[in-house]
Amino acid sequence: MAYQALYRVWRPQSFLDVVGQEHVTKTLQNALLQQKISHAYLFSGPRGTGKTSAAKILAKAVNCECAPVSEPCNQCAACLGITNGTIPDVLEFDAASNSRVEEMRDVLDKVKFAPTAVKYKVYIIDEVHMLSISAFNALLKTLEEPPKHVIFILATTEPHKIPLTIISRCQRFDFRRITAQSIVNRMKLIVEETGVDCEERALQMIARAAEGGMRDALSLLDQAISYSQDRVSLEDALTVTGSVSQGFLNKLTNAFQAKDVSSGLEALDELLFHGKDPTRFIEDLILFYRDMLLFKTAPNLEESLERIMLDDDFLRMAESIQTGQIYQLIDLLNKTQQEMRWTNHPRIFLEVAIVKLCQIEVKQTEQNQTSQVSQLISRIEQLENELQQLKASGVTVTQESAPPAQKPAQRTSRKGFQPAIGKINEVLKQATKSDLNLIKGKWGEMLSRLMKSHAALLNEAEPVAASSNAFIVKFKHEIHCQMAMENSRFIETMTAALNELVGKRLSLVGVPEEQWVSIRESFLSTQHADEGENGENKQEEEPHISEAKKLFGAEFVEIID
Repeated sequence: MAYQALYRVWRPQSFLDVVGQEHVTKTLQNALLQQKISHAYLFSGPRGTGKTSAAKILAKAVNCECAPVSEPCNQCAACLGITNGTIPDVLEFDAASNSRVEEMRDVLDKVKFAPTAVKYKVYIIDEVHMLSISAFNALLKTLEEPPKHVIFILATTEPHKIPLTIISRCQRFDFRRITAQSIVNRMKLIVEETGVDCEERALQMIARAAEGGMRDALSLLDQAISYSQDRVSLEDALTVTGSVSQGFLNKLTNAFQAKDVSSGLEALDELLFHGKDPTRFIEDLILFYRDMLLFKTAPNLEESLERIMLDDDFLRMAESIQTGQIYQLIDLLNKTQQEMRWTNHPRIFLEVAIVKLCQIEVKQTEQNQTSQVSQLISRIEQLENELQQLKASGVTVTQESAPPAQKPAQRTSRKGFQPAIGKINEVLKQATKSDLNLIKGKWGEMLSRLMKSHAALLNEAEPVAASSNAFIVKFKHEIHCQMAMENSRFIETMTAALNELVGKRLSLVGVPEEQWVSIRESFLSTQHADEGENGENKQEEEPHISEAKKLFGAEFVEIID
């Protein structure tokens, strides 16, 4: 007898054999036992997940001589005939090669005739999304008023191409991608039954390369068995799938860590010399770092790892690398992968990427700043503890003991940041709404011109008042206001950016949100007192102006004669 592929020999013959689709098989089994069979089903999902197999099992179960049953017996004449394809009442129709309306009508003309060998006529239409619009219309009429003895099972990988009028008349079941562990368990059963010697790591590699499809996994396993001699090894699986060994990936990532460009390029030349696909290689490298990121952030989710195996080299590398560096590596690899898709010379982009990966600089400045801040905080805490100990021992610490020239010490004292109230009042006296609107209109563009570290200080800040030569920025947090106003480079960069946008150089005055409220209220009360001294009968003469100031604030009311 001619040799048959593994996926044909081991095609599921019962719902129990359908791997990874328990949500579908359980529902169909309950419907069979309760005799609640629908006239039309729609099986959708990726390739190789069991759609057509489940359709044939359902056809056997409804026509089994032992019905109602949850599983076909596979021993009666009906089950054997459907399995062998000798019963004409169960018809498999390929819509990909028979998409015209005439071919669909030839099939539907026979629907009205009663079945001859079994209880139900079952029409399994594979790749139903390939039908033409006219063929769908012809099928729709039959689905609207189907005979009692007919069941339609539609299978597709692209349900979005099927008209909604067809979908609404079917019970829809979505088949999922099968997990790698479920595929490995199924392949273990197959190799044990067939007597093939196979490494478990080779099965894991094949399962991950199958990307959730059982048929693809069995096809790759068939190839690996044919390629190997006596035992299917991991190297055999890597050769068949075109993947790169983890040892090679470990070697290459070590070159990235050591910033060894020559070793990285030599390893790439060796890889391409053995016929590996550059596109497949960069995908393996992305998955490698993706798994490393998941392992560092969620080490208990081992099932989510797609490409790596937890060997000693990988564990040592995962401990030494930082999460921020992994983000940079994945971002660079993703950009390279996109560029490789639209070029005839992917090797060039891959070599450039290898050089960049070896020369990539982790954001050491940010890390150093973070470490310096943490050191300063620990030093401040240490000094405060020493100060408390001195006070407890009776030593009096006076302000005169500090050098008078150290003015910044006042800002870091327990009183917090002290805004320049005099400058703020001067700006408020000359503030106009037009000046404020001008700055607000250019605020977003100004932020985009700043460095990220400078723009971060203004995340929760906004301009609240402006005059012709200065403006006030309100900060939500006092620490951000203090950091901004003590950073001369930040002030210079911000004023220069505004100068380019508004055409004039403005002075910056910062104030925390908590202190801004009290400063503004104090200024308004002073202004009202001055107005009362200068003209007591102003309210009587112009009550509408007084009322407007009460409602909107004096700084927002402009009086035009």
